Amino acid sequence: MTNYFADENGFFGQFGGAYIPEMLHHNVEELRQRYRSIIDSESFQREYRRLLKHYVGRPSPLYHAQRLSQRYNTQIFLKREDLNHTGSHKINNTIGQILIAKMMGKKRIIAETGAGQHGVATATVCALMDMQCVVYMGETDVQRQMPNVLRMKMLGAEVVPAVSGNKTLKDAGNEALRDWISNPEDTYYLIGSVVGPHPYPDMVARLQAIISEEIQWQMKELTGDENPTHILACIGGGSNAIGAFYHYLDRPQVQLIAVEAAGKGIDTPETAASIARGTVGIIQGAKTYLLQTPDGQIIEPYSISAGLDYPGIGPQHAYLYEIGRTQILSATDEEALAAAFELTRLEGIIPALESAHALAALNKIKLNPTDRVVVNISGRGDKDMDTYIRHMQK
Repeated sequence: MTNYFADENGFFGQFGGAYIPEMLHHNVEELRQRYRSIIDSESFQREYRRLLKHYVGRPSPLYHAQRLSQRYNTQIFLKREDLNHTGSHKINNTIGQILIAKMMGKKRIIAETGAGQHGVATATVCALMDMQCVVYMGETDVQRQMPNVLRMKMLGAEVVPAVSGNKTLKDAGNEALRDWISNPEDTYYLIGSVVGPHPYPDMVARLQAIISEEIQWQMKELTGDENPTHILACIGGGSNAIGAFYHYLDRPQVQLIAVEAAGKGIDTPETAASIARGTVGIIQGAKTYLLQTPDGQIIEPYSISAGLDYPGIGPQHAYLYEIGRTQILSATDEEALAAAFELTRLEGIIPALESAHALAALNKIKLNPTDRVVVNISGRGDKDMDTYIRHMQK
């Protein structure tokens, strides 16, 4: 029987692990030793579930999109993570990690963010728990995601622009790691995706698994069968995707499809498609697929979507792709924009540009009228309105 989850050393097959400098070893090892006992404890689960229900607003709806279904001559269901408090799936993870940090006695939270959704979700739970919050964000992303920057500041977070490299998500992550090295005792690094050194990929996946946990009973309620035929999700680092896939990994009858950001095209230098264009290497503490030169230097990614503008992919996703459990597709900027406008006009739902990449895959797969397709709408499009408006004005 295939094991789809991390071993005791944090490896998914050849991927994962904790490739970290000695200065980070204490921080990571402290978390590794404690995260499972905390997550599995009755006190954590009771408080986590309470906050998900009464603060986040879970369960998020699973909506049968009738007009979109007619457009593709199949049955399409939208998992509405955009309706969570703060507007995306990110809050599922930050609620869980802030409780872990609190139980570990940490007083200061640092985070990295690209689209700003994770930053807002982190700032939100820090306000809720009265904890100091510092969010690192690439200077490029600060400029293109200003509504989320303002929300973070209103929530009391300090937003620190990262000015190195491409000034995007990777660079924000690097700055956060430097901060954590300098402040090991009181600081907790709240990573936003299934990336980084073990135990983060496994821990974040466990916290996001609430998505597929709900899909099971919601599909049963709506269709009489808890198994969809397909689940589609966008993938950068991959937290919303692994959350949607988690409880279906050992059900081969359910096709799991992750959609990368092709940017201007996977055959151009301006892409963020880590599987299609990447090779195996190490990025920010984990072995996975990433965009890199032959001598191992990271190639700057590009996507119109700040949340997918990352040069790597979570190690669990790399493993699932390698063993053939998941199918990886890609969508260009233009395809994502077209899919976003299509959903908006047909269903009255404005998706985040990240989620629009998943929607774009509906044009790329063969679907039958009796298929039951779940698309994870990982976030809402408020933060992307400037981009959408510029596209409308062309």
